[in-house]
Amino acid sequence: MFGFSFAKLLLVAAVIAAVWYGYRWWQRVQKVTRDEAEALSRQRARAADGEEMVKCASCDTYLSPRAARSCGRTDCPYPG
Repeated sequence: MFGFSFAKLLLVAAVIAAVWYGYRWWQRVQKVTRDEAEALSRQRARAADGEEMVKCASCDTYLSPRAARSCGRTDCPYPG
């Protein structure tokens, strides 16, 4: 009734191999997805770190274009 035949052992080995290789494939998919997410995060962080600065024509200092304020001189091109 519970005898071991070559066909049963072969089937069990095939099921174990399929589960093992499926697990390894799933782990690779997860790693690739995680690596892509980390690369995108690093790319966004690099883009957020740098900002092009503009030089004030009147006082020769460099300012952020989004946060440029008047330097107090009358000929300053930026509003106060």
